[in-house]
Amino acid sequence: MLRARDAMDREFRSELDVAALARVACVSQAHFIRTFKTTFGETPHRYLQRRRVERAMYLLRSTNDGITDICMQVGFSSLGTFGRTFTDIVGESPTRYRTRGRLDVVPSCFVKAWIRPSSFGEAP
Repeated sequence: MLRARDAMDREFRSELDVAALARVACVSQAHFIRTFKTTFGETPHRYLQRRRVERAMYLLRSTNDGITDICMQVGFSSLGTFGRTFTDIVGESPTRYRTRGRLDVVPSCFVKAWIRPSSFGEAP
């Protein structure tokens, strides 16, 4: 499971499917989905979405790239899906999130802790 999660962390921009991730973990697809959710508390799809949104959060506040460009950079193929997913995870739209301004210069470990969206309290 750790190998598959690490692959998602590295390749979050790529088109990743359950079959390929299950092969990385050396298990069947059904077993992979069940075990991943038990191990990490969310489905592989939701984990990948969250990782993409985390990266988008950083890019929105540290670059001047357009929201559509950021959407594509982090691996979403549809601006609508990106906007809905971002709002669902973060609680506000990408445009509104960007209005918070630039990120302060602090050690990256603090930034990750401060801006990481929580998966607790979400409906399964």
